[in-house]
Amino acid sequence: MALTLGSGPFGEQSTGKFNFEVTPPRGHALYLEDSPKRVRAVFNGETVVDSRRVKLLHETNHLPVYYFPEEDIREDLLEPTDHHTHCPFKGDASYRSVRVGDRTAENVVWHYPEPGEHFAPLAGYAAFYHEKMDTWYEEDEEVFGHPHDPYHRVDVLESSRHVKVTVGGELVAETQRPRLLFETGLPVRYYIPPEDVRADLLVPSETHTVCPYKGIASYRSVNTGDEILGDLAWYYPEPLPEAVKVRDHLCFYGERVETEVDG
Repeated sequence: MALTLGSGPFGEQSTGKFNFEVTPPRGHALYLEDSPKRVRAVFNGETVVDSRRVKLLHETNHLPVYYFPEEDIREDLLEPTDHHTHCPFKGDASYRSVRVGDRTAENVVWHYPEPGEHFAPLAGYAAFYHEKMDTWYEEDEEVFGHPHDPYHRVDVLESSRHVKVTVGGELVAETQRPRLLFETGLPVRYYIPPEDVRADLLVPSETHTVCPYKGIASYRSVNTGDEILGDLAWYYPEPLPEAVKVRDHLCFYGERVETEVDG
């Protein structure tokens, strides 16, 4: 989300300053660049696309999207459909489904046959709905959620800040050894060692979410005595390398609890 989302330089909540006018035509930015990565997608056991010539599109208020040369997509696995959409910034999109054996992912591939004056560099390229493929690889490592943004960074630093978390006036966690996670475009997150969290107030949850940069998160709810507040904290039992220092540490939603830092 670094370039065009949130507080990124071209995001709507950008906090930085330029020495030139950055408002793009029609208030919407498109930035297409080469990616050095080999990218593959697998569906029902078949590799549908395999490319070393990928483009990465950054677009205002959107996550980055991989665009592949048409020649690198398995045409024999695609079926044209009557589905079309219009984007005022990219043009009219046509869609194709992917069929492999007894499974079909409908309208999963789109391209702009005549992007023309909208955004000519997209000619000859097509994109996929990431979540509709079974597996994605960048080089030989599986990736989750969405393509990695080369301008997105995750840093985890040990800290001696005094952090207290309360819910409805009840102290839930207190520590002077948090791990601070700094992630592009997001607020600072305070990850607290499990020993410094009141386990008697935590309730297991079946919720899981995926972050392409940190891994698969598990959740805990908080029992205040009067009610159970669902999915108030999360942690990463098996984090990706970028976030390995917060393994098993709990982080509470700053928007839903009271977090006090250094008084």
